[in-house]
Amino acid sequence: MSDAPTDLIATRLARIPLFHDLTSAHLKLIAQVAQRRHVARDAFFFQQGDTAVALHVLDSGQVRMTQLTSEGEQVILRFIRPGDIFGGASAFGVKTYPASAEATEDSAALYWNAATMRDLFIRIPQLALNALEHTAETIVQLQDRVRELQTERVERRVARALLRLARQTGKRIENGVLIDMPLSRQDLAEMTGTNLYSVSRILSAWEKQKFIETGRERIVLCVPHQLVIIAEDLPPPQDSPKHSD
Repeated sequence: MSDAPTDLIATRLARIPLFHDLTSAHLKLIAQVAQRRHVARDAFFFQQGDTAVALHVLDSGQVRMTQLTSEGEQVILRFIRPGDIFGGASAFGVKTYPASAEATEDSAALYWNAATMRDLFIRIPQLALNALEHTAETIVQLQDRVRELQTERVERRVARALLRLARQTGKRIENGVLIDMPLSRQDLAEMTGTNLYSVSRILSAWEKQKFIETGRERIVLCVPHQLVIIAEDLPPPQDSPKHSD
């Protein structure tokens, strides 16, 4: 069981889409059987190929979901923020985790083992419906990512990745929108299926055009609309500088 009071856990769970539209009694039941796990920075909640044993909800910190391709290349699938679900494959009978979950900072997660989760699905039909909706959304997102990797120019993929992260973690500051998480150029390369050289070249060009500002694991979108133009392959306004190819 988690070391936090059941009522407090239930209140946190109510804010998470997986647990929306559940009664107070159901939320308390779910909270009572939740367990908690702490993972240090650079350690793993689980690795690709491990036996899938539990569904997790991140409580604090940040987790990077990665997958090794058949060619041995690492691809970042997504970043997990507090309130996000990961490792849910076990709840649907998948035998092994299809990706690795690495903590990029000291992190903690609530989790429920597969048997407990399946029992909750039976007892709380709305929870099962929410889980199916979440799974469908995740599949659509991954399909979009695959399409991007297969069909779009690298510059568009990088712009889409930055805009996606800005929507998830963006923090308004004086000179634009800060992607409020540690983000290296290598991370961006692994997110977009390219290499460090290409990402560095693209970011340097955008910085010269004042679309972005970069620092050590830090990126500010100074003119987000310019990245939208690149991401959607729109013609640039007459009074704006053209983006690089």
